[in-house]
Amino acid sequence: MSNMVFSINVTAPIFLMILLGYFLKKIKVIDDNFVKVANKYVFLVALPVMLFKDIAQTDIIKDISAGFVIFCSSVTILMFLIIWLLSYLLIKDKTQVGAFAQAGARGSAAVLGVAFVENICGSAGMAPVMIVAAVPFFNILSVIILTFSADLGKDVKLTGESKALAKQRRNKNIRKACINICKNPIILGILAGLLFSISGLEMPKIPSKMINYISNTATPIALLAIGGGFNGKEALNRLKPAVCASIVKLIILPAAFIPVAACFGFGPSEMAAILVMLASPSTVSCYVMADNMGNDRVLTSNTILITTIMSSLTLTGWVYIMRAVGLL
Repeated sequence: MSNMVFSINVTAPIFLMILLGYFLKKIKVIDDNFVKVANKYVFLVALPVMLFKDIAQTDIIKDISAGFVIFCSSVTILMFLIIWLLSYLLIKDKTQVGAFAQAGARGSAAVLGVAFVENICGSAGMAPVMIVAAVPFFNILSVIILTFSADLGKDVKLTGESKALAKQRRNKNIRKACINICKNPIILGILAGLLFSISGLEMPKIPSKMINYISNTATPIALLAIGGGFNGKEALNRLKPAVCASIVKLIILPAAFIPVAACFGFGPSEMAAILVMLASPSTVSCYVMADNMGNDRVLTSNTILITTIMSSLTLTGWVYIMRAVGLL
């Protein structure tokens, strides 16, 4: 019962903030321009700063566990690539591929990780190490998937265009995508956090407070933007793929990889962190990145809503199962 209450306490405020954004849009307190500017601010400023802070405050050298780090990194890469490939093969509307793959694989490990593991184990345990091992790949792979999926289903070949020109255009798009990956503010924030953590330097008090202030704006502003950008008619058209992505995120991924983790003999703290990595609801930053990188924001916001609502049940169910078999 306590795990159910904890999960609801974590997910309910997120859902209520999204509803608040929708309500504020309806009564004209915010408008489409606010949603556009808010998404841009979160993508360029608040989210990179939040990731920098989370990673910079982790003692990577002290907390490192090679086997655990390799497992988390490998599983993250594997699940992203498998979902991306299957979504490309199975989804008819190719404009939905990038959004489906990102929202179906990327959870809010950095947001829920420490709190959830503390609730299960009594301390943060291996959650910070999991964040360092998995979250950078969450963001890097999301950028790659969204970049290379942005034009899927939108390509209309110009009449009379030669094959040589078509190939030249594709090569140009690939080069542009690689440059965008290197310039992506989220990836830059992660790299800066890793370098700061490795350096062993202590953050001065004044910039530390400023970073905390900026970091604290990321999630609430992003949630208001999701609610403000919600369109009921568009949402119904994306309901089926959003439900499928939610099932993948909350049920299929943990069912596939938790038994594998158990075979490696990880302890309760590691298993709790792995559970959060695999089974947490789709993160709000999925919407911010999808919207800013030309992918399906409606499918993404639907998936965030569904996984947020359902995760209180599914996470509690996974905790119960893992405790019953002695993994937690």
